[in-house]
Parts: sequence; C-alpha cells; structure tokens
Amino acid sequence: MNESTNQRISITGMGIVSACGNDIDTVEKALLNGESGIGPIDLFPGATPPGHIGGQCHEFNDSTMKKEYLRPQRKSIKVMCRDIQLGVASANLALEQSGMEAPKADEDRTWLGVEFGADLMLSPPDVLFDAAAASRNAEGFPTDTEWGGKGLPKLEPLWLLKYLPNMPACHISIYARACGPSNSLTLEDANGNLTLGESLRIIRRGQAEAMIAGTTGARLHVIKSINLTGLNEVADPKGADPKTVLKPFDKNRQGEVLGEGACAFILELESRAQNRNANVYGYVRGIGSSCVRTVKEGPNPRQAVVNALRAALRSAGIQPEDVGHINAHGCGSIKIDAAEAAAYREVFGDDLGSKIPVTSLKPFFGNCGSGSGTLEIAGSILGLKNGVIFPTLNYSTPDPNCPINIVHGEPLKTDNKIFVNVNVTRAGQASALVVECV
Repeated sequence: MNESTNQRISITGMGIVSACGNDIDTVEKALLNGESGIGPIDLFPGATPPGHIGGQCHEFNDSTMKKEYLRPQRKSIKVMCRDIQLGVASANLALEQSGMEAPKADEDRTWLGVEFGADLMLSPPDVLFDAAAASRNAEGFPTDTEWGGKGLPKLEPLWLLKYLPNMPACHISIYARACGPSNSLTLEDANGNLTLGESLRIIRRGQAEAMIAGTTGARLHVIKSINLTGLNEVADPKGADPKTVLKPFDKNRQGEVLGEGACAFILELESRAQNRNANVYGYVRGIGSSCVRTVKEGPNPRQAVVNALRAALRSAGIQPEDVGHINAHGCGSIKIDAAEAAAYREVFGDDLGSKIPVTSLKPFFGNCGSGSGTLEIAGSILGLKNGVIFPTLNYSTPDPNCPINIVHGEPLKTDNKIFVNVNVTRAGQASALVVECV
C-alpha cells in the first residue's frame, strides 16, 4: 500500500447536510427545481445577520441528530459544537451511501484515512459568561490576572474539545476505524477543494486505498455574524424575499448571505471501487492552490484564482477548452466577484472566457465558509448526473465588471462531464479542483 499509483481516484459516496436538505435526493430535487434553502433563521436571537436570514439546516436539530444523523455518536453530541455535528453527520451519510463495509469491532483499517476541513470554531458568548464574571477585578472588569485562578475553573471541563477544528476528523476516524492518514485543514472557503485534492495525493502516493474527505462550516453563529456584518460583507435584505437577496455576479449584488452546512465524499482507488461494485459518481482529476497577498497591497484574489486554476488544469493534464463549466466561488461580494471574473477571462482568454458556462450555487445554500466548497462540488456532480449545469439564482442584470457567461434561468443542458470548482477567501487563498463525472 506504499507504492504510488496512476489509477484514477473514484468518488463513490456523498453525504450532504444543508439548507436544501440532508439527503442526496432532496438536495438534487431542490437544485433541479431552483428552490433556494435561504430563509428566516432561529438559531440565535438578535439582529444579526441583517434581516435575520440565512441558509439554516432546519431539519438538522436536537431530535434528528440523536435519532438519525448522529445516532452512532449520540453519546458524544454534548462535546460537539454545531460545526462538528454537521461535519460528522455528513461523513456518516457518505459512508452509508457509499455501501462501504462497516468496520469489525477489532479491525484497524489502515487502508482508510480522513481529510477534513473546518473553520475556526467559536463558542457562544453565554458559555464564557460565568468564567468572565468570576475573573472580574474590583472595578468589575474581567482581567487576565484573575482568569487562571478564578475564571478557568468555571468553564465546562471539556470546553476545548467542543471547538477544536480537528475534532470532526477525530470523531469520524473513531467511528469508521479509519487508521490511515488523518489531517485537518483550516483554510476557510478554500478548504473544500483542498481536502479532496490532498486525499487524491494521499491515495496516489499509496498511503491509503480510500479516504473520507469533506468540510463543515457554520457561519450562522452569533459572533461570526456580527463580525462579517461589521465588515460590510453581508447583504441587507431590506424587506425583500430572503431567497432573492444573494446575487452573485449580478450588477445589483450587495454582499453575502450566511449559511451553514457540510458535505463529505468517499474517494477510492478505481480498482478497489470496481472490486466491490461500487457506484461511481466521477473521478478527481487535479488540484491547484495559491495564496497571493503582500504587506503593502493586501490580498490579491484575482491572481490567486489565476494561479490555482492554472495549477489545477496542469495537475489534471487538460487544456482550458476541455472544461465544461466552472462552479465559481460567487459569494456576492462586489470586489471578489469582479476579481474572480477577471481571473477566468485571463486563464481562458477573452473568447473562451466569455463563453464557458459559469455558475454559483451559494444562492441555494448561503455562504457556509469552509462547508461551501464541498457542497458546490456535490451540486455540480448532481447536475451532470442529470445532464445539466444548475443555474445561478437571482442573476438578471449583467455587470460590465463581470464579463463572463453566467448560467441563469433554467438549468443548462450539457454533455461535457468535466468541471472545475473554484473557491477563494478574502485573505487571498484560492483553490481549484478538476472533477470528471461519469
């Protein structure tokens, strides 16, 4: 198992937890029918995000977690924050959907590894209230000097384990008895492509025969919502239908709509998938990544996307004209959407760059941060399964600063099975993944 291979790497399972549903059939139906999962949220009280809307996983709650999605880990739910819960649930669903054999009680499956991505995880403010109150000085303000002796003992004993971004991979590895390579990534929106790309490399190096690869993200969090709203990154619905607020690449876009979600995939050596007669959705062909920023000028998302795209095409051994569509980051940001569009024109040229179909699926799910990339990959796979590219919802007015071919209105028919998924962070980290569907 330590010999490198030139075999194709098959995608044999998917698990989705999202605002559009928590099973493949439900999500596929929503995407085909153009039904956005964005709407009112009830995760926490308050005035943020604007209009109190987002892509909430309403069907993923305390009851369904214990009875269905996290039944194998129900005793551990109390030491999982929502990001972890979403991620572990998506991996459970992917394992079940893949038809992969369940582990024996005493089996150490060194042929199976885990690569999972997550955002930095934050506790709600009320969790720290008692500790902060206990560490106050005579003037009533919390102090560092009193924290260790008086504040820290007020925290729940396993507080840290609820908010570590490596914990999704830990819980997944334990349940699946995945004793092969295990790694956790914290590169925000770029995570999705990178977890599948690193899994591709691990299998090709002969370090594993199969990988559980995925990401999770919960931007519908009181602190994250306040932070992003304060940075003027979040769109204000101003009374509009929540489903119509997020408008990637549209001239009238005004920012993001936050969401939560997770998606996991099972990747396997082609020979292993064939030997067990697994259902194959497609193949991971290539990966590229780049971070571009300087102290003086800050992040450069356009150049980062250019670099990542070119690297992904080289890795996959294909030319720009081989790509059937781009599943774009398309977060609704005035600056980032324009930078992304400029990158596509640079990589694909003015002619092809103005024709190649581009879509963004964030208007279905909201921006889930780390969780978005894998959800979008799953969306393109489900679209090509039906011979279509799903449209960008709410796109109606072209922006001269985004001179690219946005798929909108009805799903676009296609017989080209190759797509590139692109994601980029506001810090200038980009990633691109090439997938070929069956």
